Amino acid sequence: MSRRSIVLLLAGTATLPSIGAAYAQQAEALPEISVTAPTPIRRPPPVAPVADQNATAIVDDTFAAVTVMNRDQIDRSGGGTLGDVLGDKPGITSSSFAPGAASRPIIRGLDNFRVRIQENGIGSGDVSDLGEDHGVPIDPLAAQHIEVVRGPATLRFGSQAIGGIVDVTNNRIPDAPNPGLHSEFRGAFTSVDRGTEGAVLVDGGTKDFGFHADAYGHGTSDYSIPAYPYLNPPTPAPVVNGTQPNSGQHSEGQSVGGSYFFNGGYFGAAVSHFNSIYHIPGVGGAETGTRIKLEQTKVTGKGEWRAPFSGVDAIRLWLGASDYHHAEIGVGDDGIDGTQAIFKNQEQEARIEMQLMPWRTPLGALTTAVGGQFWHQQLGTEGEAGGMLAPAKTKSAAAFVFNELQLTQAMRLQAAGRIEAVNVTGTSAAFPGFVGGGPDPVESSSGRSFTPRSVSLGALHDLPWGMVASVTGQYVERAPRAPELFSKGPHDAPGTFEIGNPDLRPEVAKTAEVGLKRANGRLRFEINAYYTQYKGFVYKRLTGNTCDDDFQSCIVGPGGELQQIVYSQQDATFKGIEAFSQLDVMPLGNGMFGVDGQYDLVRATFADGTNVPRIPPQRLGGGVWWRDANWYSRVGLLHAFGHSDIAPYETTTDGYNLLKAELTYNVKLPKRDDGPKEMTVGIIGTNLLNEQVRNSVSFRKDDVLLPGAGVKLFASVKF
Repeated sequence: MSRRSIVLLLAGTATLPSIGAAYAQQAEALPEISVTAPTPIRRPPPVAPVADQNATAIVDDTFAAVTVMNRDQIDRSGGGTLGDVLGDKPGITSSSFAPGAASRPIIRGLDNFRVRIQENGIGSGDVSDLGEDHGVPIDPLAAQHIEVVRGPATLRFGSQAIGGIVDVTNNRIPDAPNPGLHSEFRGAFTSVDRGTEGAVLVDGGTKDFGFHADAYGHGTSDYSIPAYPYLNPPTPAPVVNGTQPNSGQHSEGQSVGGSYFFNGGYFGAAVSHFNSIYHIPGVGGAETGTRIKLEQTKVTGKGEWRAPFSGVDAIRLWLGASDYHHAEIGVGDDGIDGTQAIFKNQEQEARIEMQLMPWRTPLGALTTAVGGQFWHQQLGTEGEAGGMLAPAKTKSAAAFVFNELQLTQAMRLQAAGRIEAVNVTGTSAAFPGFVGGGPDPVESSSGRSFTPRSVSLGALHDLPWGMVASVTGQYVERAPRAPELFSKGPHDAPGTFEIGNPDLRPEVAKTAEVGLKRANGRLRFEINAYYTQYKGFVYKRLTGNTCDDDFQSCIVGPGGELQQIVYSQQDATFKGIEAFSQLDVMPLGNGMFGVDGQYDLVRATFADGTNVPRIPPQRLGGGVWWRDANWYSRVGLLHAFGHSDIAPYETTTDGYNLLKAELTYNVKLPKRDDGPKEMTVGIIGTNLLNEQVRNSVSFRKDDVLLPGAGVKLFASVKF
């Protein structure tokens, strides 16, 4: 095999760090943006504090579509969960099952087991991918930075991230010395749900040691909605006092961590704890008082050793172990309010990467990174959910390689290779049919082994006028997860009766994507278009049957309270486009006046011409903004079109308009040893038209409206 072939076969794909100036116009008056994307190829430079930033950063030097949000943008989002924070960004929506409590990001129409959520490089260790009613135990209130990466760069973290990665970072494991003592206080009030939130973060140390501690909490009542009846028959119900019944929540968390710095690197660890109790909105949830009590303890470690020996640039290590459980509480069939179901999850994960020093080839400079990833999960359910999923265990080990080849100053190539060994064991069930009256399923111990293989290629080329064009392709195999294989019973909180398929084969996705972006100058924009063919796409198929709590109760048509879903497999095609733009119109006063726009669309169909279920709607939006060194203001409108490309037994969803206004003031204060150093205050208005908003991807969209008009006041002070 030729050297060129070896380079292209083993070359790795990764998201490159980049420095993108979001506001290049009048740079002397308006500070630039510094953003970095996760990468094993280059060590990112330190990110400087930024006084203010636009709503979406455009990253120019990357093969993947990347959405970046810093702390200022997280505050201005007004959201209380990752889904709420990210849900209006191009290409991203949210499950919004329980807004403010259980709302998971959906990327390009993909969710659950195809979207990996991680904190500081380690998976979230929850069961939010198993059911839409399950919350993610990562609170945006404690986050410093959120990135969403989709495309070939996701191969670094495994085939389970085929849809994308939501990467939350904070300073719980310090990676650079920060001598002295530094603190920050955050607080907010929200009118739509009479909510309050607060957080305190403390950092410090010496040149050899760093530490971090944080504590935070949220609390809300039932949120307000437009005072109109629910929209869709056959279950119309009046709205009581203009509130969404059974939608309040309370959550809190704490963390402490530290790092030791040595010549050429560091190693640190952190312990964090999260607990929450949130209600499941909707008519049925209100009748039974359904609520979820969630708790997780997580231990993580992270380290880097730079230039440990000749030919090696750095070795990086991530470790994590989590103990998670939640109880689903409410009034059962016996009329007693108590715990009806319990979900437990224990996970351990380790990832190591070794990055080699660049070496020169006849084709150009080549940078290589190789690594391994190991993951173990023990998942189980009890109570009513014990019939849904018996204890299941998953083990996986993977090896991957990344390279980047610099052909010329304007042309770069990347490619990646990854191979995994996955073993899933549990209890499978053979069902006689899906119409009620038949016997119970026959259960037996079962084990499946898979060897997913994945590869990706990419090219990045600089163009005139500061533009960068990218072309990427990937082939990814994904092993089915335990719930997809072994589910077999009721899940009351989301109102489903779930049936797995122990004979599922690996899912295969072939994707081609093109992008064009310009990160600097008066006009900045990014546009990405993609096309994916799935062989054996796994999805939750509504059968039209309804059930009570046992299989024999399932009947055709109305009768039971639970919708029967079956994990099924068909070939499918996904295609879509995402676009975002910003234009500096003219200087105004001491700042800049500008406009922005966004658009996204995903269309997903099966080979037989039917529609993939629960796909987000087409959206178009834009706004006007003004900013200077201290102030940022924006008014924007996001329109979601009506969604009628639905799967069997789904209902159509009306369009809606989300009007949002925001005003933020940030100021650096005179330096004093014992006084505040920086202060930020802001006000955000969301859904100001008080529209009835239903989310087309939600199982409960027909009886759960999203929050109505509301205002959020927030402030933070740094010492």
